[in-house]
Amino acid sequence: MRTLVRVLAASAILALGALPAAAQYPAKPIRYIVAYTPGGGADMLARAVGQKLSEAWGQQVLVENRPGAGTNIGSEVAAKSPPDGHTLFMPTVANAINPTLYPRLNYDLMKDFSHITNLAKVPGILVVHPSVPVKNVKELVALAKAQPNQLRHGSTGIGSPHHLAGEIFKTMSGVKMVHVPYKGASPALIDVVAGHIEVYFGAMVSTLPHVKSGRLRALGVTRLSRVAAVPEIPTISEQGLKGFETGSWFGASVPAGTSRDIIAKLHKEIVRIIALPELRDRMSADGTEFVGDTPEQFTAFLKVEIEKWGRAVKASGAKVD
Repeated sequence: MRTLVRVLAASAILALGALPAAAQYPAKPIRYIVAYTPGGGADMLARAVGQKLSEAWGQQVLVENRPGAGTNIGSEVAAKSPPDGHTLFMPTVANAINPTLYPRLNYDLMKDFSHITNLAKVPGILVVHPSVPVKNVKELVALAKAQPNQLRHGSTGIGSPHHLAGEIFKTMSGVKMVHVPYKGASPALIDVVAGHIEVYFGAMVSTLPHVKSGRLRALGVTRLSRVAAVPEIPTISEQGLKGFETGSWFGASVPAGTSRDIIAKLHKEIVRIIALPELRDRMSADGTEFVGDTPEQFTAFLKVEIEKWGRAVKASGAKVD
């Protein structure tokens, strides 16, 4: 009898081992690496998606904030993580900018990751502290020209999309402002709300609440068309800087080598989550536009983004100090 029990137990173990990787996944808590400080748009979206994944699978999804070096620290950590599906990574527009902005990276966005889906796109917004005597883009340009290098524009870090948006703005308008980089959206927003810097190019999802409360004044959105959530705010393009367009996007990726079965399981669940009315209603009010494309579509999108932002970096003259 004991021999029979041992044989049956061994058979069960072998059968479990024969199951597809996705059938056993997730086998432990999942970490979702976000290369930004807590409180910004990327962090907020990762936590919302992570909470729903935890509820669906009964395993914790822990957001791990790894800011620094224009998102390169967190990106490298994710790229070198085990390809078992228990490390998710949130690529953003910064990852499309950095290959041109930095002379050398210790990871490759297209080779070191398998991409799952583009979660959402978020238009940018240009805001000023209420003490700045301007109410639109034309007045800001006039003030900056009258006071060269007196206005300070903040960003989430050197090489961030917000930094680049400011550089493109200065190039297109012919103004000179001083760039003040921060380590993420939260410290940048704290300082612009406090009046320590005058101008900020931010993600709408994290900046708009301060506009609605009156702590900041919005001058324009960075899309070519107005945003449905705030149709009263004009685009920067329609205010004299024709063609001005920047913005952020937030994705879900895993280290290269992760099995196709696990990627398919993650894709199915994440796309279901970002279609939930409770998530869309909560975040769409801040300008978030959900996507949920296929791994193939997201991969193709990333290739185009790297080329597009590469041209923008070179044209603007932006570079890492």
